Amino acid sequence: MRTKSVNSRATRWRARAVAVTCCLALSGAGACSSGPEHSTRARIQVDRAESLVDGAVRVQVSGLHPNEEVTLTAGAADYRGAAWASEAVVTADGDGTVDLNHARSRSGTYRGVDGMGLFWSMTSQQKSAGKETFASKPPEQQASYKVTLAVKAGGKQIATRSLTRTWMSEGTTYQALSGDRNGLYGGLYLPPPDSPRRAPVLTIGGSEGGTSNRLAAALLASHGHPVLALCYFGCPGRPESLEDIKLEYFATAARFLDRQYGTKSAKPAVIGVSRGTEAAQLLAHAYPGLVSNVVLYAPSRNTTPGYPHGIAWTRDNKPVDLTPIPLDNVKGSVLAIAGDDDRLWQSADAARSIGDEQSRPGRQREAVVYKKAGHAIGWYPYSPTAHYAMNRLSNRYMDLGGTSAGNAHAQADGWPRVLKLLGG
Repeated sequence: MRTKSVNSRATRWRARAVAVTCCLALSGAGACSSGPEHSTRARIQVDRAESLVDGAVRVQVSGLHPNEEVTLTAGAADYRGAAWASEAVVTADGDGTVDLNHARSRSGTYRGVDGMGLFWSMTSQQKSAGKETFASKPPEQQASYKVTLAVKAGGKQIATRSLTRTWMSEGTTYQALSGDRNGLYGGLYLPPPDSPRRAPVLTIGGSEGGTSNRLAAALLASHGHPVLALCYFGCPGRPESLEDIKLEYFATAARFLDRQYGTKSAKPAVIGVSRGTEAAQLLAHAYPGLVSNVVLYAPSRNTTPGYPHGIAWTRDNKPVDLTPIPLDNVKGSVLAIAGDDDRLWQSADAARSIGDEQSRPGRQREAVVYKKAGHAIGWYPYSPTAHYAMNRLSNRYMDLGGTSAGNAHAQADGWPRVLKLLGG
């Protein structure tokens, strides 16, 4: 019965369009009082009303006129109350349906076919648009946020639907580390008790300092990995700047994870981002067998000076300065991910150098370099990313390179590779 109704509606709409065309041809535009009508109502359907932030959602709109052009929008507010928004101008198919997995966006905040385009292409409505990533409170304080989808036809809103995007799945827990456990600082994210036991993960952030990577840590824990988002400078109890950081500190963190959550078949993995990739490589090289697999986002191939000056890394109170950082001691696989338009440093060349390292059985060396992606390619997909970062020394924004679409593709393709390597 529904098929018959849809076909009947399509037939009526085509007949009306033919009549209007004939009117224009015979009498001229002035003799035809009105053009095709716009839909006054529609229905937005999603396959998941609530999902993890890194999970794709299928969005469909039904009840439109056949071949009608409509505008789809998405909106959200970050923890500061700042509004973020996106839009796509698409055309319904012959049955009056839009499926974002197949519909092409002709204009808006993204173009082409991308089922999650409305999510990653949201931009801040503030003056600093493009200079920031969608901001959320730490996941233990704000476990989710709302995204509102809407459909506009003829300039009027005809449908809305709200979704929930979640950082931490139900049962995922958080523990703050303030030096009271093995002298470690940061955040410990633990998966739900009934989840499959997977490799623990140590995350090491870049020159932003503090306990970064919290959102990614919460998502990894939601996938079953115990995760320590380590603060190694820029938080109470740790050095104020990236200078004279002891490799022993990272080794202590890896041993803690191994002792508490590791198994014979699931040794800790380490993920480094930007400057953190130096620490990740040095840890895997200097302490063979302590960690298994290594993931490097926007990597360096060498050790670089401290930030803002001095020596960055030490071992046994002696400077560590290696060019390149050796990887032959790494017991597991190494995955290096970079963008070919990174404007902070030559991470693409570094990644390719890592990928060129000789692989051994069980010790794969792989580099993935994405076109039109910049420095901000790390972690999970489907969230807006910044094109600039604030330099704490100059108090000016630095160009990270890449395009929104390029970064989005890199994250959507790279994140599953990371989860696969980690065993999740």
